[in-house]
Amino acid sequence: MALDMSSEGPLGLIAGNGRFPFLVLDAARAKGERVVVAAIKEETEPEIAERAACDSGVRVHWMSLGELSTLIEIFQRAGVSRAIMAGQVTHKQIFSSIRPDWRLAKLLLSLGTRNTDSLLGAVGRVLADEGITLLSSTAYLEPLLAHAGVLTKRAPNEQEQKNIAYGRGVARHLAQYDIGQTVVIAESACVAVEAMEGTDATILRAGEIMHTLHQQNSPESFLSRALTVVKVAKPKQDLRFDVPVIGIKTIEIMRQAGATCLAIDAQRCLLLDGDRIIEAADASGIAIESSESS
Repeated sequence: MALDMSSEGPLGLIAGNGRFPFLVLDAARAKGERVVVAAIKEETEPEIAERAACDSGVRVHWMSLGELSTLIEIFQRAGVSRAIMAGQVTHKQIFSSIRPDWRLAKLLLSLGTRNTDSLLGAVGRVLADEGITLLSSTAYLEPLLAHAGVLTKRAPNEQEQKNIAYGRGVARHLAQYDIGQTVVIAESACVAVEAMEGTDATILRAGEIMHTLHQQNSPESFLSRALTVVKVAKPKQDLRFDVPVIGIKTIEIMRQAGATCLAIDAQRCLLLDGDRIIEAADASGIAIESSESS
């Protein structure tokens, strides 16, 4: 029987793009939570409105990215004192496309560095000042966090293990500066580094680079086209705002790019599609290894 937690007041859900918000919504409802969704017009899948139409325990309010005051008003009117951020908001949207209201504009001007960590941390502090506590984005999804070990039928081969070791070192140095969390490696050479474009675009770019090198008979073309993708958590990853995620789409993008191995951090990477990710990787001959972060 689902546990009724309604006495604590409704849970607020700040919904970004992708399936992540839907997973949180379903898990929270399964525990008896009433959920107030702040859906971002530029990011949230419109299907989330259907959940509200079918479930009296879900209310959806639409707002534009940049309307921080509206977000606070929505939650305070609904009696929300706990909230979760779930789903990506495109980096380029955050820093180039939004029209901030007065509250967010003031916050942006106060930032020493304009990266996602500093911005979301500042938003979290503003919400806390208004009586709204942000919970970990994985609070309701712990069963979907990757466990340590080789997750697929095939373990990484010797060269892929070398790529993983090298890639983890590179990725961790980059992640501490909030540049990106994914690198793509071929024979211990860094082919592509994630920035604002996101993980999927980085993997595709790596595949295009290797394809071009081989077509042009470049001096680098002796590198194997088999790519290893390494995705790590930041050294001080704040799980309230961001958690590395992979899904079936990630596996499809890897297959398309010619990547044969994926390395992630145990207990700090969310498998959005659960066991279906492993099944898709096995079907494509892709190895997935999850290791404890050091």
